Amino acid sequence: MSYLEAIRPALAQIRAQKLKSFFTLLGVAIGVTFLIAVVSIVDGMGKYMEDDLVGKIITKNSFQLRRQPNINMGDVDESEWRAWRARPRITEDDILPVASVLPPDVKWAYEGTDALSVESRYANPRKVLVQCVDGQWFEIRNLGVQEGRLPSPQEYDMGTPVAVIGEETKNHFFPGVSPIGREIRIGNIPYTVIGVAEKQGSAFGISMDKFLIVPYKTPAHRLVNRFKVIDGMTIQASSETQLAGTMELVRQVMRTRHKLRPGQSDDFSMQTADAALAFWKKIQGFLVLAGIALPAIGLLVGSIVIMNIMLVAVAERTREIGVRKALGAKRADIMSQFIAESTTLAIIGASFGIAAGFGLAKLIAALSPLPASVAPWSVILGVTVGAGVGIISGVYPASRASRLDPVAALRQE
Repeated sequence: MSYLEAIRPALAQIRAQKLKSFFTLLGVAIGVTFLIAVVSIVDGMGKYMEDDLVGKIITKNSFQLRRQPNINMGDVDESEWRAWRARPRITEDDILPVASVLPPDVKWAYEGTDALSVESRYANPRKVLVQCVDGQWFEIRNLGVQEGRLPSPQEYDMGTPVAVIGEETKNHFFPGVSPIGREIRIGNIPYTVIGVAEKQGSAFGISMDKFLIVPYKTPAHRLVNRFKVIDGMTIQASSETQLAGTMELVRQVMRTRHKLRPGQSDDFSMQTADAALAFWKKIQGFLVLAGIALPAIGLLVGSIVIMNIMLVAVAERTREIGVRKALGAKRADIMSQFIAESTTLAIIGASFGIAAGFGLAKLIAALSPLPASVAPWSVILGVTVGAGVGIISGVYPASRASRLDPVAALRQE
């Protein structure tokens, strides 16, 4: 008897045993609900990292020269962390030697960042992320303005006190008024707001729009970068093929400047978007494994419930099994019917669980900073898991049913 032939009587039994079927469906549905929710959240985080967050920090065909990786998601122990902290810092003195070896079509920029007290006549002082930038920073970051303009090359060169602010900074310091042309103060030094950056949203609940950007040579850089220390340089090649060669040029300059001998490891970091994503992929699997622990318990409970209910069904339908065997039904036919019933129940429960899981993932995404992504393959995963639970749970009851003696079964009242 094929599964398709067995499914009709299986559905008839499910309709006849509504209460038992409901509890059987519930066990599987709960397990699959949490499984799909976890998969959707982790997949959403992965897509966000790949398509959005990493792209904002390290753009295509670019890398960051820093003291240590800017995006650290790997398995870093304390000794490695201390080794990073012991590295020499990247300073303003490194900028020109590095820039001098770059091909003409390679873009570069450097920056220094710190949280400083900022105020305006329209709002109380507040700590804001102040970024002192130079070079082609906005172009490399692919960040434009929704209002006003960006600093001009002359303003960069002369250190003109102008500022581009994020949307959240605008809303706090200039409520109800246009900030363009108005004054904002950093460390008692007035800056003229010339632009409002495009909205970037948030990353895991942290706003990406609460910042203030000024040319590096303005007085603010003395507050941000004491002792000529910079956060690092971002260097963007014109193509993917040029990227590796550009990184090697920069590596040789920095090794020479830091007086590293052949065989010594680099004491600086050059991180690409691919490297940052590799860190994320490394822990994404661990997140999935940790996240499915709860669904696994639910599915185990569901499988036990299915097995017990199917054992009860075998006991209740002993006479029916005896009649079928007396009429020539084979052991395989009896097994197929009961496995079909348990599998059908589990798949129906999994279907409800898939829908509920997507709903739960969307609800979590709406109420928390965690993103969610409904991956089509997760539907296949849910159905496969449901079918697997049904088959495994039904094998033992089906085997017991198929081994019943027809004469003894017919005597059963």
